[in-house]
Amino acid sequence: MTVGELPFFVYGTLLPGQRNHDRFLLGRTAREEPALLPGALLYEGPGYPYAIEGHGVVHGALVVPAPGAYGELLGQLDQLEQYAGPGHPRNLYERVARDVRVETATTTAWVYLAAAAVTRSLRAGGTRIPGGNWLTRRAPPAPRTP
Repeated sequence: MTVGELPFFVYGTLLPGQRNHDRFLLGRTAREEPALLPGALLYEGPGYPYAIEGHGVVHGALVVPAPGAYGELLGQLDQLEQYAGPGHPRNLYERVARDVRVETATTTAWVYLAAAAVTRSLRAGGTRIPGGNWLTRRAPPAPRTP
């Protein structure tokens, strides 16, 4: 990686074993390790989670792109996360630089946080994931039939 190329903090479908990990990250990373994002809360989305600013911790992984893979990976993740640029009105997520914790160290990484309109909606009536861990969430109950 060169100066300005940050690793990524992932917390949902890009985690190992989840549906987008192999599609986007397999073979494109130099290292993946457990990490924590302090100052954030995790909410359920339609098949994927949203992290927002808040008094909590989100569990995830720090992903360091393989040499030469950064540009391609950045573009693919921006597209997956529906990020069109800072503050763009059609953003589903905002890509922001945040400090994340790995073991006993802190490092800066790109994190996709819910965009402003999504955040307002989640705060008003979203379903928070207790403990901030997508992998240990409980599935919502199935609808009951009479």
